[in-house]
Amino acid sequence: MTTEQTEALIGMVATFALLVLMILPSLVGIARERRIDRQLREAEEAREGERMRKEAQKSSSRSTVPATATWYAEGRRSKKLVSS
Repeated sequence: MTTEQTEALIGMVATFALLVLMILPSLVGIARERRIDRQLREAEEAREGERMRKEAQKSSSRSTVPATATWYAEGRRSKKLVSS
C-alpha cells in the first residue's frame, strides 16, 4: 500500500466517521419518537378499554336510576303538594 492509498483510506474513513456522527443523533431521535408514540398509543388503548368497562357498568346500573324527566316530574308534584 502506497502513501497515497493510505491517505485516501484515512480520508474515506474520516469522511465516513463524520457522516455517522451527523446522522446518529437523527436516528436516535427517530427511535425515541417511535418509542414515545408506541407508549402513548398503548396508554390510549388502555384508557379506552377502561372507559368501555365503566360505561358497561353504568349501563347495567342505569335501570335503578330514574330518568331526568321522571325526576323533574316528581319534583314538580312534590312542590305542588307543599304549596297547596
